[in-house]
Amino acid sequence: MRWDHERYCDAIGDEIARFADAVRGADPAAPVPTCPEWTVAELVRHAGAVHRWAGQMVAALAQERLDRRQVVLDLPADEADLPNWLAAGAAPLVGALRAADPGAPMWSWGADQHARFWSRRMLHETTVHRADAEFAVARDPAIEVEIAVDGVEELLENLRSAAYFRPNVAELRGSGQTLRFECSDTDVDWTVTLQPDGYEWRRGNGEADVSVGAAAADVLLLVYGRRRPDETRFERTGDEAVLQHWLAHSAL
Repeated sequence: MRWDHERYCDAIGDEIARFADAVRGADPAAPVPTCPEWTVAELVRHAGAVHRWAGQMVAALAQERLDRRQVVLDLPADEADLPNWLAAGAAPLVGALRAADPGAPMWSWGADQHARFWSRRMLHETTVHRADAEFAVARDPAIEVEIAVDGVEELLENLRSAAYFRPNVAELRGSGQTLRFECSDTDVDWTVTLQPDGYEWRRGNGEADVSVGAAAADVLLLVYGRRRPDETRFERTGDEAVLQHWLAHSAL
């Protein structure tokens, strides 16, 4: 079940703090294995820039997308100061979100065209990138079950709308093939059906062509392309080709 706006705001601040802590003392030039095109410094710059961009749009209740090049980032000259710069972005983002009416109409790239989209999106954007940072410093990310469950559902709700910046998403179609994602640490499962014009999803289990299960945090990281389905933490049965098709086109 979706949280209320204030709870997302609380969790965003906590996640940004955890992210900043994860990269303090890390080599800025270290590669990020789950985002192989980025270093730790590039990952932090990306996340902090997105926080500032989203915060400015929410503060203005922007009715169209703000060009990110218009956002003043005030990046530090020394990459060693990037963790503090990342942490400093929490207050303006969370402040803008708290000040906004969650039901106020505004632009978003997702299905929900209201300010509340951004409190939910920024939580999960930050959580996944915090996990990226922890992978880069050889830590195993811990994600609370409730955040992980909501993160999977937020992705399923919005993935179809991501085609404009992730064109591969348009390939998430089929002729009725079904996938089931199962959480071993909570009573939540999802069934996805690939249709000729896209996909449908629902909570609940049932017959599926392929199923994959693990702890909720691992399912979240799997659907975001941060874990591989052949890791021993996952239990899989059924048609691997259907699962691989989904994973190849769904990661943001």
